[in-house]
Amino acid sequence: MNRPDLTLVLACYNEESIFNESIEEIIRTLEQTKFSFEILFVDDKSSDKTAQLIRDACRRYLFCRGLFHSKNKGRGATVTDGILASRGYVVGYIDIDLEVSPLYIPLMIRWIREDRADVIIGRRVYRTSIGSLPREIFSVGYQKLSRFLVDTGGFDTETGYKFFNRKKILPILKQATHPHWFWDTEIIVYGKRAGLRIAEIPVLFIRRFDKKSSVRVLRDILDYTVSLWGFRKKLKSA
Repeated sequence: MNRPDLTLVLACYNEESIFNESIEEIIRTLEQTKFSFEILFVDDKSSDKTAQLIRDACRRYLFCRGLFHSKNKGRGATVTDGILASRGYVVGYIDIDLEVSPLYIPLMIRWIREDRADVIIGRRVYRTSIGSLPREIFSVGYQKLSRFLVDTGGFDTETGYKFFNRKKILPILKQATHPHWFWDTEIIVYGKRAGLRIAEIPVLFIRRFDKKSSVRVLRDILDYTVSLWGFRKKLKSA
């Protein structure tokens, strides 16, 4: 396969209940664009049938590939492995639950292909409901705190919707080493410090209640606060 315009990395962990529906929607969206693409699944040692569903998809579609972890490594490490194995001019990742629609992908590819930015972030705009309110409050609060502590520039660092100029993001991966969700903050801060041009595009976030969320607000507030302080110290000593 020649170098595609896009490698879309999909980090997977126990996605059996939503896998087929999500993949069909993603493929429909990408096939309606003028861009060539590959989809790269990275399974983080799922305990359900996700790995088999990935293998089935790779047999059905020539543009699909799969990587399979022998042990659970965490979301940050999973996305990193996908980016390292990517072949596209643009490499990006979205959350497979599609709480943000894949319809924004073509615009993000275009911005990078037109050299308007090196990194594109999907800045979440929430359709507020009682169920999504805790996450929305946490997200806004984290943006303010992280900007103050580690100079994120006020970007929505934790969104699971980011696209990169592959050539320019590869060196940054050596610095962003957190294996879990805090990796998203690291990659943006290190990218910003390296002089990469970072832009945001508003994307509508619609919380799904038909799947179990991996977000636990109180636990995550503590984890992220500890990680932010540790990262701040690391940056100051560098």
